Amino acid sequence: MPVITPFRRPSRPPDHAPDDTDSPGSAPPAALGALSALRARLAHWRAWRTRHPRAALVAGRVTTSLSAILVVGALLLPNTFVALEPNRFARIPGEAVVAAVLLLCLPRVPRRVAAALFGTGLGALTVLNLLDMGFTEYLGRSFNLVLDWGLLDDAQSFVADSMGGAAATWAAVGAAALTVLLLVLMALAAVRLGELLAAHRERAARGALMAATVWMTCAALGVQTFGVPVATTSASKAAEAQAHRVVDTLRDEAAFAKEAKADRFGATPGAQLVPDLRGKDMIFTFIESYGRSAIEDPVMAPGVGRTLDASTEALAKAGFHARSGWLTSATYGGSSWLGHSTFLSGLWVDNQQRYRTVTAGDHLTLTKAFRKTGDWDTVGVMPGVQKAWPEADWYGLDKVYDAFDMGYRGPKFSWSTMPDQYALEAFQRLEHGRERDKPLMAEVILTSSHQPWAPIPRMVGWDEVGDGSVYDGIEASGVKASDIITDSARSKEEYGKSIQYSVTSLTRWLERYGTDDTVLVFLGDHQPLARVSGNGASRDVPVSIVAKDPKVLDAIDDWNWTEGLEPTKDAPVWKMSSFRDRFLTAYGSTPHPTGAGGLISRRRCPARRPRRRQRSRTGP
Repeated sequence: MPVITPFRRPSRPPDHAPDDTDSPGSAPPAALGALSALRARLAHWRAWRTRHPRAALVAGRVTTSLSAILVVGALLLPNTFVALEPNRFARIPGEAVVAAVLLLCLPRVPRRVAAALFGTGLGALTVLNLLDMGFTEYLGRSFNLVLDWGLLDDAQSFVADSMGGAAATWAAVGAAALTVLLLVLMALAAVRLGELLAAHRERAARGALMAATVWMTCAALGVQTFGVPVATTSASKAAEAQAHRVVDTLRDEAAFAKEAKADRFGATPGAQLVPDLRGKDMIFTFIESYGRSAIEDPVMAPGVGRTLDASTEALAKAGFHARSGWLTSATYGGSSWLGHSTFLSGLWVDNQQRYRTVTAGDHLTLTKAFRKTGDWDTVGVMPGVQKAWPEADWYGLDKVYDAFDMGYRGPKFSWSTMPDQYALEAFQRLEHGRERDKPLMAEVILTSSHQPWAPIPRMVGWDEVGDGSVYDGIEASGVKASDIITDSARSKEEYGKSIQYSVTSLTRWLERYGTDDTVLVFLGDHQPLARVSGNGASRDVPVSIVAKDPKVLDAIDDWNWTEGLEPTKDAPVWKMSSFRDRFLTAYGSTPHPTGAGGLISRRRCPARRPRRRQRSRTGP
């Protein structure tokens, strides 16, 4: 017979039964409470879906649709504003087909990991594409992963100077939050799409096969819709371009360091540098954002042209004459220091790494050539410099007047710390107008034409400049930066006015204070940003040499530059890096080159080279 086990009622647990929380090494009650709360919320969400199945179905489909739009849109996103058109999104991204096939082949956990990594990478690529858009719009080039992170800090400083610290802070916080949000959303979207593919594996496999067939057919036949190819791998090409840019940058660093050591005039004795300019007061002046567009664009050209013509005539009455040409700047839309260093060093300094390399060495700058002679006092007038600037020695400047050294007590004009007229009057008071034993060589940076070109100063009587307080009312009544910063048409108008103001300030200063021995070289450092200069604009900037002594201009007759301050369209165009050697040669300098290894060419210059001094440099 079978043995019958009597039924026993389970005993009641004691009032305080031991549980997991009482055991050594278990999770603390707070953690268990948080876990329980999370489970409760998930259960509540599942219960909501059960209670409202139709709404849950709609919400799920909307979320899936948004995920697909986000992922496909990111795969098709171009990296320039010009290409940001609807036809760019009417294509089939090959990366989506490959990703779908890969996810279908993976089990659950690897699939989710792969989808999350794919989404995060796609989010990062989207951030880089957005940075490319911004850099192309403002600087005329793509974002460089190796070199350009420091420029983001400069961009924040620009916003703070132009629109206030609060706006800059919120812009930085918003950009950081948007970046994190984009990475997270892209990863979640990719995971959701991967789970959807796995849930409908057979149909998804057929769909992926059909998509691959269509993509390959369109690629082979070159099928297009709305003027663009249907089959595309734009995301892969963008990632490949970023990778190549990184590799090229690293290679360029080593190549440029070698190039910077070779200098045609590097070992020239001071007595053989610019002998034909002995006794002259040399002034090299950069006008911020003074580009070719200011002279040739239909919106800005009429006003700027009238200013240049009037200034040429006024200078002629004062005994000055001018010759003008074009230089192609190493930078565009910003990074003025790259233009300054290119012009003065004779090297093509088009990125921050090159700038650090050249300023850390002893390559001869045009301004330093004057100091090397021992026959000039050398100064810099830098109203835009508001922090330590160790490059002064590399430029050969014995004394630098920054934003805090010129006694200005007036208001800022957006980014510019002081009006150009005030900076020039301060230069006259502090240096140019003083009695001295030697002539003067000065580098002057004018900043009133710096974007956003609002508000713009107005000319006042030179005797009224004083400490700058006269500008209080002018700044208060001017156009606000926030009113034009996103308006391309108004930006063009105000930019043109700012160039007129800067040119007028400089030429009237020369009329008033120039002497028979004053020689002025002035130029733009770069073109304004693309929404002002126009998409596809050149990098050319005007350059002029102005003097009373006819011998100064006779020395450059073979340059074929235009008479007056406005170069003609067919005037010669040189790379900005070629100016130093042309200038030194025109005014009697004798080449004594150094080689790539830093040694003097023995065949051409057997003289011993002076010992180098070690210097430390950082970019601004």
